[in-house]
Amino acid sequence: MSSHPAKMQRVVKWYPPAYDIRVETVPIPEIVEPDDAIVKIKLAGLCGSDLHIYRGHEDVDAPLICGHELIGEVVALGSSFHPGATGRPELYSSLKVGDKVVSPFTVSCGECHFCRVGFTCRCIHSTLFGIPTLPGGQAQYARIPKAGGTLFSLTALAQSTAGALEIADSSLLLLADILPTGVFAAVQALQHPKLSPILTGSAYPSIQSLPNRILTLAVVGLGPVGVCAAVGLLHLMEDIRAEKDLVCQVVAIDPNESRRKKMEAIYAKIGGQDKQCCTFVVAAVDEAKELAKSWTGGAGCNAVLEVVGNNSALELAYDLVQPFGIISSVGVHQAPPIPFTGRDVYNKNASFDFGRCPVRAMFPLALEVLIKRQDVFGGIGEDASLIEKIVSFDQAVESYGLFDKGKCGKILFDPWL
Repeated sequence: MSSHPAKMQRVVKWYPPAYDIRVETVPIPEIVEPDDAIVKIKLAGLCGSDLHIYRGHEDVDAPLICGHELIGEVVALGSSFHPGATGRPELYSSLKVGDKVVSPFTVSCGECHFCRVGFTCRCIHSTLFGIPTLPGGQAQYARIPKAGGTLFSLTALAQSTAGALEIADSSLLLLADILPTGVFAAVQALQHPKLSPILTGSAYPSIQSLPNRILTLAVVGLGPVGVCAAVGLLHLMEDIRAEKDLVCQVVAIDPNESRRKKMEAIYAKIGGQDKQCCTFVVAAVDEAKELAKSWTGGAGCNAVLEVVGNNSALELAYDLVQPFGIISSVGVHQAPPIPFTGRDVYNKNASFDFGRCPVRAMFPLALEVLIKRQDVFGGIGEDASLIEKIVSFDQAVESYGLFDKGKCGKILFDPWL
């Protein structure tokens, strides 16, 4: 075991009821349970989900250390970690002090039913980083519960995947949440049985051959997660289109012009088969509605990826989706009523898949996209870069304010600047 020499750390804290961000000094966390690890954080992300607490929408009434995206170095391990640990997730026997790791935004044990089948976000021990009971990653150090099931070892990855050695920490941090979440939105839609007539070429219920198949998809919301969803969707469609021999068309939608321009710049940077697999158009809301109608003869989209997390986005998704279509929603919704009724759903035979991404289970696929698309995810501050800038905690108050107003893109914090 190793211990850290310092006693105190700087953190970004939120205070209720809303919009109150402060940078403070607090004690460094210690090992509490045998399965814990302490990570010295190299970079932490500012995520759209952080804004729900920032705006006071989460019914949280106690101060908390913000953030749920972190990459760093292991500096202490609980007693469960040793070379002789058997019958448990592999990291309990292999993780060492000094290893570089990235953490999903939720704790997952790797051992319960939900973890074993891949639904890691619903682990029986699942806890979200950045809540009053589990301090978040916008800090210099973080305690990771159930670390052997939660953490992903980048040191082990570097040893087994030569290409990963060339990936910057700022890029690898995207594995903590937004890239797996975006890819999950696409996977959740493309694996849905209601897309099987288009994907298999057999009309429902798989009896009659279906020629001239066209798959029409929409992405609602082009913030950082929406960009990840669009890029992930194009990646997945490359293999699907080649294997299934179908036509694919995608409309990516946002009312914010700056976000549309960012998506257009990113798409322009993408090369190879990912660009050739689908017709891809970036559009404002009204333009997208008309485009979906013209593309489909008024039928609507086979599937809609909703990555915003508010009722206007859900209403748009419902308007766009065709009868027997699927809405894959990964946005964190706050308003109590869903903006459609059981009758609405019945009248469209629409299916809705909602909820949190199982990030730990999505790592292999998200990593595949990350490595392939370093043209988008590898840079900082360029027109076609998802990450806008890296700043110190001294800019936390300003950064939250700008991000809240949609005046900046993805921001990362370096806790040591």
